[in-house]
Amino acid sequence: MATDLLRPGLRLLFCGYNPSLLSGTTGRHYAHPGNRFWRVLHAAGITERLRKPEEDEALLDEGIGFTNLCPRPTRRADELSREEIRTGAEALETKLERYRPATVAYTGIGVYKWFRATSKAGWGVQPEPAVPGVADVVVPSPSGLNRMRFEELVEHYRVLKRFVEGSRP
Repeated sequence: MATDLLRPGLRLLFCGYNPSLLSGTTGRHYAHPGNRFWRVLHAAGITERLRKPEEDEALLDEGIGFTNLCPRPTRRADELSREEIRTGAEALETKLERYRPATVAYTGIGVYKWFRATSKAGWGVQPEPAVPGVADVVVPSPSGLNRMRFEELVEHYRVLKRFVEGSRP
């Protein structure tokens, strides 16, 4: 299972729906070959070079961590039950209060909507953070199931990068 990669003082925490089946097997975040996460991070300038899922833990030293709304691996996020989502949202809020990352990037608008139990959310920085002092930013899911063009995905992550760099103390 892909375990949380968290520590106090992170500048950026990525929060996905839940691990893919491959991430669940390998224990690495965004491990499915159809997931564009690592390529998008590099193209947006968030990482200096193209990383591999096996290097996810090394990003902690760069102030970047990983978690998910729900821990159970599935093929698709819509396989999660309402109870799993509710339990996951409570656990995520506790993690954010404990670790207090500067920014949480929710990789998918549905992740944020499920977490906040709202139907109202848009791309980018959200007006009301879930945890005071922790900025919430919604970026599109890099999953291969998301049909958004690569360049469009990258532009959303560039906005995230600019925000994170501007919000550093």
